[in-house]
Amino acid sequence: MSEPDAETATPAAGRTEIWIEKYRPERLADIKGHREIVPRLESYIERNDLPNLLFAGPAGTGKTTAAIAIARELYGPDWKENFLELNASDQRGIDVVRDRIKNFARSSFGGYDHRVIFLDEADALTSDAQSALRRTMEQFSHNTRFILSCNYSSQIIDPIQSRCAVFRFTRLEDEAIAAQLREIATEEGIELTDDGVDALVYAADGDMRKAINGLQAAAVMGEVVDEETVFAITATARPEEVEEMVERAIAGDFTAARATLEELLTDRGLAGGDVIDQLHRSAWEFDLPEKATVRLLERLGEVDYRITEGANERLQLEAMLAALALEDEATS
Repeated sequence: MSEPDAETATPAAGRTEIWIEKYRPERLADIKGHREIVPRLESYIERNDLPNLLFAGPAGTGKTTAAIAIARELYGPDWKENFLELNASDQRGIDVVRDRIKNFARSSFGGYDHRVIFLDEADALTSDAQSALRRTMEQFSHNTRFILSCNYSSQIIDPIQSRCAVFRFTRLEDEAIAAQLREIATEEGIELTDDGVDALVYAADGDMRKAINGLQAAAVMGEVVDEETVFAITATARPEEVEEMVERAIAGDFTAARATLEELLTDRGLAGGDVIDQLHRSAWEFDLPEKATVRLLERLGEVDYRITEGANERLQLEAMLAALALEDEATS
């Protein structure tokens, strides 16, 4: 296990470590999930033939962890001297590509064939910066390897994509997240109940970072991390609450559905976008007729678009519930 940097430490459950850093896997083989991606990356290490890589996928699925693990396995104790990590969302300008990357690529190597430059959130780079990056990748192809990480590969220009081996990271399976949470709880001496694990997995929605941070935050609340603590600390509605709200609306009881929505938004502090995400995630798990589920998804798409365009969240969500209630009256 790696030690966290002192400047990033913060108190949690009487401790000073940030667990997402403390329990970051040091080897590719220790990464949870991604049974197809990890062996392919390991083969590059074994052959000492690392190409430029493009990691694409949602947040918290292991892209940064994989990049750091590659550097650790390539360079051992010298990995920090041969690995440059930049965050493109903070350093978007073309000067970063031209200056910092070039200066690193030109510096001495200490006996290694090449160095690794990891550019996180590369889809935040401007088009000009990406064009400059493409030329830099060509210029230093003999002694530098690039690993680019992004949420949306469509935002990366084609000339860069064609120079990289593309790996698409998907949301982690529930079993992988649950296994990691139980390992951390055992290591930290935390009593983590089964319903607490289920709640953390549900709140994380495939995001390992979110799951581990949720566990650490919940551990501050007491000795036992259970379902109630997790839903309170992560500001997540229980699936049954969201389902009940929709069922009441579809049954024509708009007043009761609106009261549940009011509790979620006002008393529990959920954002409108969070409610929409939970509705979308759980729609097919609700005990609803297929036509009702289709109507719900249609309304969700419309509401999500309007909120994205700047409409009032509360008003749009109430309008969605009202539309579901009116449709029930029209069909009855």
